[in-house]
Amino acid sequence: MATNAELFARAQQVIPGGVNSPVRSFRSVGGTPYFVDRAQGPYVWDVEGRRYIDYVQSYGPTILGHAHKAVIEAVAQAAAQGTSYGAPTEREVLLAETLCSRVPSMAWARLTSSGTEAAMSAIRLARGATGRNKVIKFAGCYHGHSDALLAAGGSGVANQGLADSAGVTPGAVADTVVVPYNQIPEVDETVAVVAVEPVAANMGVVAPEPGFLEGLREACDSAGALLLFDEVITGFRLAPGGATEWFGVEPDVWCFGKVVGGGLPIGVFGGRAEYMEHLAPLGGVYQAGTLSGNPLATAAGLATLEQLNADAYRRLTAIASRLADGMTQAAAAVGVDCVAPRVGSLLGVFFCEKAPANFCEAKAAAENGVYSRVFHRLLSDGVAFAPGPYEALFVSLAHTDEHIDTTIEAFTQALASEVDGG
Repeated sequence: MATNAELFARAQQVIPGGVNSPVRSFRSVGGTPYFVDRAQGPYVWDVEGRRYIDYVQSYGPTILGHAHKAVIEAVAQAAAQGTSYGAPTEREVLLAETLCSRVPSMAWARLTSSGTEAAMSAIRLARGATGRNKVIKFAGCYHGHSDALLAAGGSGVANQGLADSAGVTPGAVADTVVVPYNQIPEVDETVAVVAVEPVAANMGVVAPEPGFLEGLREACDSAGALLLFDEVITGFRLAPGGATEWFGVEPDVWCFGKVVGGGLPIGVFGGRAEYMEHLAPLGGVYQAGTLSGNPLATAAGLATLEQLNADAYRRLTAIASRLADGMTQAAAAVGVDCVAPRVGSLLGVFFCEKAPANFCEAKAAAENGVYSRVFHRLLSDGVAFAPGPYEALFVSLAHTDEHIDTTIEAFTQALASEVDGG
């Protein structure tokens, strides 16, 4: 079997940079990516047979752990009946019903094939429903790679050492206004929508300060603009009703992805009926997708959501809390500045004195070089964090206290090496 280095060399001959998503590259940490051969529960194995306790977890979708029995059985059953029809299916209805029943005030949902599709469609919907052009977004928040939303887009862009993307014309972002996270912007009658990650998870993890989300709701109401929660990451990771339930703030439009597909490609955008009725075929806002509502993805999503009850969220939060507390205590014991901001089961890690409140502060912490050294030391001890300092850490229901304790021990050793300069 080929080694990681051999596969990476081959990949670079036929795939730009050797990866099909820049977040998988090791550009910001250095070295050669490991190529995954298989995964089970909290683990992934690379092609050389090394096993890692995995905190990437496909960047969030595998909240039950890899290859969960219920998900695999649901996908296998669906695949045996055909993989795509170009016609409606019952599971599309079931998934939309499940989402709308869980999220307060979300009346209708439209399925897509990715979070990027969901976000760009939600922005188009907001513009069509309001008749306005401007979009306000926050520096460090990522809403997919559509042109208008890539400005100051956080992790995927920032990990490559870029501010924005080449190929995005000035005209494409002319109506996009970028403001600092955790600051309430001026919203006037030209603004169609304010788009925000309710917990910023693409610049590490940056929590909303008290009053921030409430202030956005009030500002949008005053100006007649829509409020969009991008919950591609936070959706159904924080609570059964997502960030809306967690924070008690209701936007007008939502985006979901990751968890709702159970590890298969999916995106969802939804909203109040008065806005969603602008979508074709009811209204004049066009959106479509050949594989939208794919039978495999809807089967995996339904199987995943069925497992996520109140007890599951308590367990996820306890697992994340144990990891966050263990990392910060280990850092304090050896005198390394480290914070592990956590909201529910979503957590990050920064090597600095104080948890960042915005992208500028997150950037300063990410660029001090500590993360890349700790990352490689952990990897050599069989613990896989994301290969970039702007990413969240994702725990799953398959992680146990034993896995967390092993991780904390490896983290302690990595920090000891950092102090020793080894």
